Amino acid sequence: MTKIKPFRAVRPVRDKVHLVATRPYYCYKKSVLKAKLKSNPYTFLQIINPNYDLLEVNADKEQENNRLNLIKDKYNQYINEGVLVQDTIETLYVYRQSHVDFAYTGIIAAASVQDYTEGKIKKHEATLTSRETLFTNYLDVVGYNAEPVLLSYQHDEQIASLINQVCLDRPEYEFTTTDEIKHELWLMSPSQAEACVDFFQKIDATYIADGHHRIASSALLNSKRTADGNPSSDASYFLSFLIDEEKLKIFEYNRLVRNTTNLTVLSFLDEVGKHFTVLPLEAHQKPSKEHEMNMYLNNTWYRLECKPEIIEPNHPIRSLDAEILTNYVLTPILGIHDLKTDKNIGFTAGTVTLEKMIRKMKKQHFDIAFELFPVRMDQIRKVADNDMIMPPKSTWIEPKLRSGLTIYKINE
Repeated sequence: MTKIKPFRAVRPVRDKVHLVATRPYYCYKKSVLKAKLKSNPYTFLQIINPNYDLLEVNADKEQENNRLNLIKDKYNQYINEGVLVQDTIETLYVYRQSHVDFAYTGIIAAASVQDYTEGKIKKHEATLTSRETLFTNYLDVVGYNAEPVLLSYQHDEQIASLINQVCLDRPEYEFTTTDEIKHELWLMSPSQAEACVDFFQKIDATYIADGHHRIASSALLNSKRTADGNPSSDASYFLSFLIDEEKLKIFEYNRLVRNTTNLTVLSFLDEVGKHFTVLPLEAHQKPSKEHEMNMYLNNTWYRLECKPEIIEPNHPIRSLDAEILTNYVLTPILGIHDLKTDKNIGFTAGTVTLEKMIRKMKKQHFDIAFELFPVRMDQIRKVADNDMIMPPKSTWIEPKLRSGLTIYKINE
């Protein structure tokens, strides 16, 4: 049973929503951030204050709290000036991102922390304690969620039908951003919201697609307040965007590696050939199936096909191409032992064009690129259902959601 509830969102007034809603600050280069802050007085980036990195582990507690209070004050300023207003009734929201190439539609709701702690919201990534602590403190001080956790669920006809019904009406918001993505938001009627809550009670489990640290921090805050004798019904939920897993798009995460060995190109190919069939490509072609990957070395593309003996099809982790590449190439041949900390490896999402990946490779002096086939949702579910953790940088999942479109108040 999946527990969600309607809530009274704080959100931008209609004539300013296109100016307020923004991608998270860490998506922007510093020069772009500076330009946005200078040119747009309404962007939610003004609240977040990108000059302060929330992930900065060296900031002392007093400095951190001072900056978080500045964020809270700026948020309250937006409220007082009428840039942000709170809905008068609790409801659920349908949100859609669409482009000529895709459309992502799902439900914005308050999801249950208890579902997460009881394992009904399933994870496939490890979280860092330092980031959890920082994010928990952030939530405690500012008192709201502004960026939803992306949760997926297996297809349900009743939920799909309800979403289609809601989308027949004119949306509350309808605007297009400079990345050519159209954004639409609908408010459910009370009866629609009630039906939606009931439909989700039949969903056994949901899966975190994006936002592992955000949800872990919400759970920590709820636990902290309960332990302090100050439990809050609002802190026992968190902002979420629930989407049918069939509507998600999963991209690969490619690897860029510096060759710190003394192997020649021929010697390196011989080592790789012990576990892969290595085929030179006349021209680049993306991998077409699982256990097939590309390698770019010395200005030449190669197709690597996993030999049967290195594939463990029944193991949730060791069957994944990212893990196979690590276990048979990155670690034993190239000496990469920790994908999280080794400075000789980099990553590019599958959304990045081939040309940009090659430019990054040359600019940052990487010698080899590995292009993988995307992970499937059933593989992610298999890992999560077995309480396992995916290899680092295994997936890039769309949609990426905007901050400040709907805000969930923890201290209602």
